[in-house]
Amino acid sequence: INDTLKVTTDKGEAKYILQRINHLIFTNVEMLQNNIHIVTSHIRKKLEALGEDDIDRKVLTFLPAKDGKFYYFDGENYWRVCLMIPRSQGFEEVNAEFSYEAGKAFGNFQSMLSDLPEGALGETIPNFHNMEFRLQQFHDAVKANPAGRLDEVQDLVGEIEKRAEAMCIQETLYREGKLKKRTNHCDTKVNNILFDENGKVLCVIDLDTVMPGFVLSDIGDFIRTGANTGAEDDENLDNVNVNMEIFKAYTRGYMENAKSFLTPQEISLLPYGGRLLTYMQTVRFLTDYINGDTYHKTHKPKHNLIRTRAQFKLLQSLEAHAEEMDEFMKEYI
Repeated sequence: INDTLKVTTDKGEAKYILQRINHLIFTNVEMLQNNIHIVTSHIRKKLEALGEDDIDRKVLTFLPAKDGKFYYFDGENYWRVCLMIPRSQGFEEVNAEFSYEAGKAFGNFQSMLSDLPEGALGETIPNFHNMEFRLQQFHDAVKANPAGRLDEVQDLVGEIEKRAEAMCIQETLYREGKLKKRTNHCDTKVNNILFDENGKVLCVIDLDTVMPGFVLSDIGDFIRTGANTGAEDDENLDNVNVNMEIFKAYTRGYMENAKSFLTPQEISLLPYGGRLLTYMQTVRFLTDYINGDTYHKTHKPKHNLIRTRAQFKLLQSLEAHAEEMDEFMKEYI
């Protein structure tokens, strides 16, 4: 989303990361950087209180501009700089070991931020994981049918409508006072974690989407992306299923650090989070296809429709394993 550059000194030392912020996506850069400053400062204080060493490798450090703000506007683009974390590495691969470590990392991240006061952070992308909002966008697209593609996707439209009410549980529970909003990362992929030389977690990175939301988002998005045996845009749907080993490994790691602040209801809903985020992405891809591919970048004909069918296949696999997942969570409740 952003343009990310490594800055090397004239002595050849890689010391900084320079980013041009995509202000078409993150329209309120002031809020974005304020969120990140609050989050990183809060984590730094927690690490100091715990007596951690090497703290500059365990939390991102953004540098202020001359006016004290944590970004710089050059009249056209917004820029920010953070220290590059030395002797760190990232991984794209997802296996049980990395999934367990990722679960611990994101669980610890949420745990450290669980005492942030409500209202401390703004929504950098409003309604990002709001299912009711995503369904409204979908219904608007179906009604308008701007690209004339509705006839070829009627089967998918029907499948989405069948599940619509059941997939808005979190918003309903929130209005009833039974589910609270917490501070979430909202992009829980294994490549958003830095590891040290020995493969141990250093810190969570890519904090642009850290904002208030429901805990189902963070476990749900990892299940959707990490526990998928196929690709997000896999054309061979036989490749697409849920990897239960990955689900269990991530959940074990996550619960080690997150159980202390979660309610029994939140814990019981965590497997539903995987179905919810997969359904949400199915809806988003199909909405974009019906609208004529106006949001997600596409790289081949009918790319968003291919993505939709792959996500829907994953959703069906998650539904088939729902009972097994629910049973697995009982030991934590």
